[in-house]
Amino acid sequence: MNKKIFNKFATYEYEILEKYEAGIVLAGDEIKAVRAGRVNLKGSYGKIFYSKKAQPEVFLVGAHFHSTTLDPYRTRKLLLHQDEIKRLIGKTQEKNLTIVPLSLYIKHGKAKIEISLARGKKLHDKRAAIKARELEREVKQV
Repeated sequence: MNKKIFNKFATYEYEILEKYEAGIVLAGDEIKAVRAGRVNLKGSYGKIFYSKKAQPEVFLVGAHFHSTTLDPYRTRKLLLHQDEIKRLIGKTQEKNLTIVPLSLYIKHGKAKIEISLARGKKLHDKRAAIKARELEREVKQV
């Protein structure tokens, strides 16, 4: 059963600016966990690693995949085009933004993850979002 796994925490804590779709490198039983919906994205983030010889790469850090053979919190490589990686590097360094995963799903048999460039919300922004959501609920009820 294919399920789309959401990071509900991301939209509460962050203001989403841009979205990207990336592939993710997984081991055997990790893909089974994705298909079964046994993945937790809360508290995870994207990080750019630089190596001396190769191009910079983006990795997913802190996501929990229910795995029996591997470390469930291990770092996983994200598959993006080089121009997308360069854009992410520029935006995260220049404007102090964060790479946050929004959802994880299966598309044409491959695991895909939707990541976003996001800015952290302040406490008053969170309160305003809650207030707007409650007003919207009241309007729907009437």
